[in-house]
Amino acid sequence: MIAAAVQYRSPKGAPETAREEIAAFAQDACLRGAEIVVFPEMATTGYIWQSGNDLFPHAETANGPLFEILSPIARHHGTWIVCGFPEVGEGDALFNSSLLISPTGELVACYRKILLFDADNAWANPGHIRYAIDDALGLIVPGICMDLNDDSFIAFVHEQKTQVIPFCTNWLEEGLDVWSYWKMRLDGYNGIFIAANSWGLDGTIEFCGHSAIFGPGMELLSFAGREGNEIIIAEVEIAEPAVERKIIKTSPLPAESEQ
Repeated sequence: MIAAAVQYRSPKGAPETAREEIAAFAQDACLRGAEIVVFPEMATTGYIWQSGNDLFPHAETANGPLFEILSPIARHHGTWIVCGFPEVGEGDALFNSSLLISPTGELVACYRKILLFDADNAWANPGHIRYAIDDALGLIVPGICMDLNDDSFIAFVHEQKTQVIPFCTNWLEEGLDVWSYWKMRLDGYNGIFIAANSWGLDGTIEFCGHSAIFGPGMELLSFAGREGNEIIIAEVEIAEPAVERKIIKTSPLPAESEQ
């Protein structure tokens, strides 16, 4: 399997430009043989927003312009594309979400971040559904940033015997070794972890870059620098996946809480 992570700093509040740049990166990664391409969290807009009113004009539905520009690329190259964006859901509720577009160009899932960071609370509603998608690549479980600090997410990854984690993130610069921390949180994980991060300043908040792809046993296979837009690629073997393809949805919260 060939995996790609795109380290990308989006132009603030300019989703039209961001979508065009994201599509160009996706096309480039696919031409380099990637079978799955992962982009950062909130890749179309930037991450820091003071209110939902500020962000709302830049948000979109799951089947909106981002899906429309990436779906043909995924279908043409037979590649999974996973990309973070601000989603407008039911009743104009806003979510920090990621699209999962299959190699046939289908919108297989729109995962909504469950464990929100402080900055999300200014505008985002928490999601309530985890996804485990059984594909020829293996069992895919998406996560977004703070989910990695959620013990229930870690438990779900292990319980499902997850083989691929596409991880859209805007991980802060905290002066720590982020790769060691990610490895610690996923101790005992034997699949592929594809972490696509942003970099540089968003207002006064700085993101640490260092996007990375880890193989079984959380072996670091490929990584990006602290700054700069960049595609990283890694080829890795994973255990033989299940043959049947299906989507498994599970809710860690009561069903009546689901959006």
